[in-house]
Amino acid sequence: MTSSIAAIHVAKKQLGLDDDTYRAKLAKITGKSSVKDMSEAERQKVLTVFRNDGFRPADAKPAGGKMSGPFARKLQALWIAGYNLGVVSDRRDAALIAFVKRQTGLDAVRFLHHADDARAAIDGLKGWLRREAGVSFGNLNGQDWLAADGAKIAWAQWKILNPGVDLINRKGFDTEVFRLIDHPNYWLSALTSRQWQVVMNALGERVRTAKKGGA
Repeated sequence: MTSSIAAIHVAKKQLGLDDDTYRAKLAKITGKSSVKDMSEAERQKVLTVFRNDGFRPADAKPAGGKMSGPFARKLQALWIAGYNLGVVSDRRDAALIAFVKRQTGLDAVRFLHHADDARAAIDGLKGWLRREAGVSFGNLNGQDWLAADGAKIAWAQWKILNPGVDLINRKGFDTEVFRLIDHPNYWLSALTSRQWQVVMNALGERVRTAKKGGA
């Protein structure tokens, strides 16, 4: 059984639909009364209607401290980026969900599972990091190595730690990045997302320390 079929069956039970009502609803939505006869796109259409009717997937909220869903990882990455930029004090998923809901009005059920709402939540977080920490999402400024989000975050961290630095005079940024990943002869544009994560985590400790000290 696919995950979407299982989710529809859970929704049927959660919404209290008897078999006749359930099948009539499926037929109204897709023209088919059995989920097994539907395409995946049709099943997702059914789930969208059921969510609008009040269905709440079990994995829409944090379980054991972690949230899940097709857009969870991207949102978590941006939230941890905020932590490493010193603008997020609580890195837990619960804090992320509360922040997004407060800023966008979107429920976790929607922004973790619906593409349009997830995009709004992601754009909202990026806009906030741009305003609060100077992260230049979508702007490479002629620097190919800034294509990766990790590079953008690391560069914003470096600017916080070194006021007045610019892309022409990076004030030791390249050397420090290569030192942190232990690759002295690397190119910035060759760094992987995992390597940028190492850099962001290391610089994040410095940023948080500096902000606590009022530096």
